[in-house]
Amino acid sequence: MRTHVVDHPLVTHKLTTLREESTDSPTFRALTDELVTLLAYEATRDVRVTTVEIQTPVSAATGVRLASPKPLVVPILRAGLGMLDGMMRLLPTAEVGFLGMVRNEETLEASTYAERLPDDLSGRQCYVLDPMLATGGTLAAAIRFLTDRGADHITAICLLAAPEGCERLAADLENIDVPVTIVTAAMDERLNEKGYIVPGLGDAGDRLYGVAH
Repeated sequence: MRTHVVDHPLVTHKLTTLREESTDSPTFRALTDELVTLLAYEATRDVRVTTVEIQTPVSAATGVRLASPKPLVVPILRAGLGMLDGMMRLLPTAEVGFLGMVRNEETLEASTYAERLPDDLSGRQCYVLDPMLATGGTLAAAIRFLTDRGADHITAICLLAAPEGCERLAADLENIDVPVTIVTAAMDERLNEKGYIVPGLGDAGDRLYGVAH
């Protein structure tokens, strides 16, 4: 497993406003959208392409196009939905699948409650969207779900990550013979006793969509 922290002033600038407690949901959503597009630029460095011959107005030229099968973007519900538009802006021809996972707040274990994905993902490059890599349990379960169906290349895009989550993820995926890359805007200090990232930005889903009463 490889972890790539995107070190760019614009990324840090947008992340700083996301962290602020006073940032309202509309601003939080807009900034998440912009930040994900910046992260996606780094995350797609290894996207598969094929060589093509084209004709410019001046001469013949060799270029590349995205290879088939198309990349599959998989937001983890619900907070991952807030990252989808930013990702699709950069990869508009990608296909989208959905994975609903919930974390038990006592055991911190993740379970799947909904999915909309092809049964066979053989040969597919998957981009998983999950704002917070906290304990690592949800993301590990999602990656195992995809690799069990045949996905052979996984890149996860996270707004924030915690060292404990990355360590657990690496341990949980040790026996998976599939390249996994984590792309994140920052590696934060630690997790608190409730499994939240410190300093973090709070509950990403609540801040994206508000708390339903």
